Amino acid sequence: MIYKQNYFYLCKTPLSAEGPEDVEIITRADNSEDFPRVFKEYEELRSHAFNEDKLYSVVRADDVYDLIRTGTKEEAKEAAFEQAQQEIITNLQHRVMQDEDKDAKAILREVHGVEG
Repeated sequence: MIYKQNYFYLCKTPLSAEGPEDVEIITRADNSEDFPRVFKEYEELRSHAFNEDKLYSVVRADDVYDLIRTGTKEEAKEAAFEQAQQEIITNLQHRVMQDEDKDAKAILREVHGVEG
């Protein structure tokens, strides 16, 4: 068995992300003692997307934030992008329906292959 050190990466995926290369690593927890600091930052960054009932709403998000547990920055970026894709599509579709956002419509069509 090969042991692999894993870290918790706090990742930011913009709504315009086209691939893992667009994901930003904000910070990482090097050990379990450091995890509360990273989790607190994660909650603070997501706080703008909570509704009046204190529930997270993906359609209110400006960016998608994820905590990813893996070994390398590259793996974290790939996992964050994959995990964020459905939330990004939902958010962009909402922007097209509610605000007739032309940029959101273009991103849906050109990046995700979805007609908004």
